[in-house]
Amino acid sequence: MKSSYDGYRELGEAAWSWVLDQVREDDGPWLPETVSEDAAEDSPDPVPAKDRDCLYAGIAGLAPVLAEIARHREPTERERSLAAGIVTRLSAAAETRTEPSLYDGLSGDVTALRLLAAGTESVALRRLAELAAPDGWRTTVDFEAGSDAPLNDIIMGTAGVVLTAVWAGGEFAEPIATTGCEALLRVAHRTEAGLDWGIGATTEWRAPNYSHGTAGVASALAVAGAALGRQDFVEAASLGAQHVLSVGQLDDGGFVVPHTIPPSKREVEPVTYTWCHGPAGTSHLFSALTHAGVAEVSGLGVGELRQRCMTSLLTSGVPQRLRPGFWDNDGRCCGTAGVGDVLLDAAQDCGDTDTADRLVRAALVMGDALVERAIRDEAGARWRFLEHRQEHPLLPPGTSWMQGAAGIAAYLFRLARFVETGPDAAVVDRPDQWWAVPERLRTTGGTAVS
Repeated sequence: MKSSYDGYRELGEAAWSWVLDQVREDDGPWLPETVSEDAAEDSPDPVPAKDRDCLYAGIAGLAPVLAEIARHREPTERERSLAAGIVTRLSAAAETRTEPSLYDGLSGDVTALRLLAAGTESVALRRLAELAAPDGWRTTVDFEAGSDAPLNDIIMGTAGVVLTAVWAGGEFAEPIATTGCEALLRVAHRTEAGLDWGIGATTEWRAPNYSHGTAGVASALAVAGAALGRQDFVEAASLGAQHVLSVGQLDDGGFVVPHTIPPSKREVEPVTYTWCHGPAGTSHLFSALTHAGVAEVSGLGVGELRQRCMTSLLTSGVPQRLRPGFWDNDGRCCGTAGVGDVLLDAAQDCGDTDTADRLVRAALVMGDALVERAIRDEAGARWRFLEHRQEHPLLPPGTSWMQGAAGIAAYLFRLARFVETGPDAAVVDRPDQWWAVPERLRTTGGTAVS
């Protein structure tokens, strides 16, 4: 059954209601990452994410949802209180926090604070500037054993810090972005085709798509290069794109890049279609190059390459669960909501009406799949993803921005707004996608370093 504007919005409200009811208070608000569906009295008490404050799975991840809600209606007193609690908690923690990253640290704090109370993000930006070193920012993420060396990617590393600084603007943005980009250039690996980056300096395998690889790093260099007037950063971004093209496939009018190289390093589908490891996220590389004034890469127009990524999404079979492991996630990072969001970005940034209409229809398909898969009861709505490699594959419902009902609710709110108002619907932009939509539609976005 196809859903209307009211159907998407109502489901978004139900999902948000369920998330709100999971929020706990202990020295400020926090959110359990998952919630057991087992009602037995001896079921364990919920616990916060490893980093209770983070954007990925913690309380900062509620800020983008609250920003979406504000585009629909007046926030309730409960929502205003939650927003104030998040701002108070993150502002205080940022003064001594050492983790710099977008999804696990200070850059996520910047994102949440700017979305909820513009101007309060300066405390987290100042802290990032204080922690900066010539090689970037030391990490507290346990990624490569025994190492706190800077990481490179969008999720955990320097690329995410750079994107956040440019998006936020302000007095600290230019030095942060410059330091980060120069650090990325120093650790780039020269390949036959261009430049390549691993997650860390000693990472031998590659996840070349957007979240953890060269596509994301090159996007950050392009966006920062445009903001700072640094052509060397833009040229490095183009070389990164050349490498991404060299490891991908351009068959059947599309473009896909392997999930992991070599594939034996991860037990996953060799090609996925997500924001994190597929053409959904990797399409942002080509819109970043467009933003930076780059016309083509390896003889192919960057606009064409973005559309090739969309073609691969449209012909992939997503969001059908074609086989175990193909499409077992409906979240923002690895599943249906993230793909839908990228489709709307591309549709709203597309000058060709027929192409835009195809993208919108696909975004609606993603929304309808979320409607069909929702678990509904008096508590609200949530989703249960699958992990086919486990004996019991059905996972408990998640609450978070990247892997749960909060992120899905935000997509449903945005989709409802689009259905109601059309292609000029406002977009609540974020550090890792703001350049992918027209400036006139962005409601928070920092388009240049000031």
